[in-house]
Amino acid sequence: MKKLAKYLRPYLWKITAGIALLFVQAWCELALPDLMSDIVNNGIGAGDTSYIVAVGVRMLAIALLAMSAVIGSSFLASVVASASARDLRREVFVKVVSFSNAELDKFSTASLITRSTNDIQQLQMFVFMSMRMLCYAPIMGIGGIIKVVGARSGMEWIIVVAVLGILALVIGTFSIVTPRFKKIQELVDRLNMVVRESLSGIMVIRAFSNQQFEENKFQKANSDLTGTHLFVTRFMGFMMPLMTLIMNLSVIAVLWFGGRGIQRGAINVGYMMAFIQYSMQIFWSFLMLSMMSMFIPRAAVSADRVVAVLEEEVTIKDTVASAAPELPNNKPCVEFKNVSFKYPNAEEYVLQNISFRAGGAETVAFVGSTGSGKSTLINLIPRFYDVTEGSIEVSGVDITNIPLAGLRAKIGYVPQKALLFTGTIESNLRYGGGHITPEDARTAARIAQASEFIEDAPDQYETQISQGGTNVSGGQKQRLSIARALAKKPEIYIFDDSFSALDYKTDALLRKALHEEVSQAIVLIVAQRISTVMRADKIIVLDEGRVAGQGTHSELLRRCPVYREIAESQLSPEELSRDLGADNIKEALT
Repeated sequence: MKKLAKYLRPYLWKITAGIALLFVQAWCELALPDLMSDIVNNGIGAGDTSYIVAVGVRMLAIALLAMSAVIGSSFLASVVASASARDLRREVFVKVVSFSNAELDKFSTASLITRSTNDIQQLQMFVFMSMRMLCYAPIMGIGGIIKVVGARSGMEWIIVVAVLGILALVIGTFSIVTPRFKKIQELVDRLNMVVRESLSGIMVIRAFSNQQFEENKFQKANSDLTGTHLFVTRFMGFMMPLMTLIMNLSVIAVLWFGGRGIQRGAINVGYMMAFIQYSMQIFWSFLMLSMMSMFIPRAAVSADRVVAVLEEEVTIKDTVASAAPELPNNKPCVEFKNVSFKYPNAEEYVLQNISFRAGGAETVAFVGSTGSGKSTLINLIPRFYDVTEGSIEVSGVDITNIPLAGLRAKIGYVPQKALLFTGTIESNLRYGGGHITPEDARTAARIAQASEFIEDAPDQYETQISQGGTNVSGGQKQRLSIARALAKKPEIYIFDDSFSALDYKTDALLRKALHEEVSQAIVLIVAQRISTVMRADKIIVLDEGRVAGQGTHSELLRRCPVYREIAESQLSPEELSRDLGADNIKEALT
């Protein structure tokens, strides 16, 4: 909790003003019983109506002042709580955006969403309640105790016994429910994950008629969360009647011993009434503290979870722009030098001793069986992960020495899973930066073979894209993703199996347009289809994380058994014969 206190510093004057108003409110509340005692003893007892009216007016003025203090302190508390939560939420979001894939995998998307919303909401509620109840209760409690002890009525022991009983109850409750609140937040993460997974895969669930299985999975997560909530609320519900019982027994004791004091003439009626009111104020102060005991454990757990995100060390270290070397203005090149990689906490390497060079105006393709490391390899270039061994250079400079913004500005990336953002088609195509003009977006759409279906739509480039691009087909989504990268006009294009949803005709037209329009850039392609990569300047064949062969299509057919096996599964003997040449076909296929 202390580590999050810095987010309250900008609002220190508002917190101070709010606490000052609490003192005003407490003073007003503590002054009223004395005035009531004064009316009973000196006004009603003496039959002095004018005195009663005069003191009554003072009481009314003090009550109005107390009401104003309550409104002011509540307003300031809500402002501080909302503003600090906004700042903290922004800080968490900025931190999460800076995470590499390793940190995202560590926390999981569901947990990060819960921490950014539910956990920060708990902290916001805690700040508000602290400025209202946690600060006000001690002021009232201490003020009431001073009033009671200062009167020397002989009944102070009743308050002491009651307060000790309430404190014991609060401490016992705190120790029992705190672990449960941590469990609750973990179960909220679990429920969030189950719901997101079910909603994302609803079509697959329906296709396999597995609704009942998913309902049972949700029911399990929901029941676990409900059961833990019920335990906490039942325990808190059991505590409240016990506290009320202690308070009522204390009032009975005050009435019993106070009544005997009145009979002896040691206590007057007015003071007796004031003592009861002070006693209730003290009890209510501790009752407010006990209510805060419901918020403190959960807020403490939420604070730990938020701090864990903020203090997580980012594995991808950015380079300060002023300390970065100057990149040459000649044609770009990408070079892998003995690169090996394994995922965090993994024992086995995914990639081993990868070396190749891709120069300007060159198309390099990566092929291999599923799990051979193709996507992992190209994800190292924009530093979604950092290499474990070796180095990657862009234009002769190690990418770890290039600022992330500068490195990624040179890259047009099309992910394996096409993703569109809520907005219009044009806003998605111009997502790569403010330098992209509407004309650039339309040119990119034409190259990506997307202009036809865009211009057939009633709103054309102003057509709305729903969340996740669910209102366009898979092929359209993929073409728009390709167009988004093309509109950026980068020096390096990365296509991570980005043609899989395209038919052969569209694939061929797109590759032809790419060859004509981006001839000066480096094009790196991961693909499953031999037809997509066979015209590449260089094809790199991966097998279990190692380079099994490099060369052109015809060279690999002759020299690389792994590539030849892939080609035989996709191409007809006539096509293989044409690519190999009549003299080599028999040798290659044996």
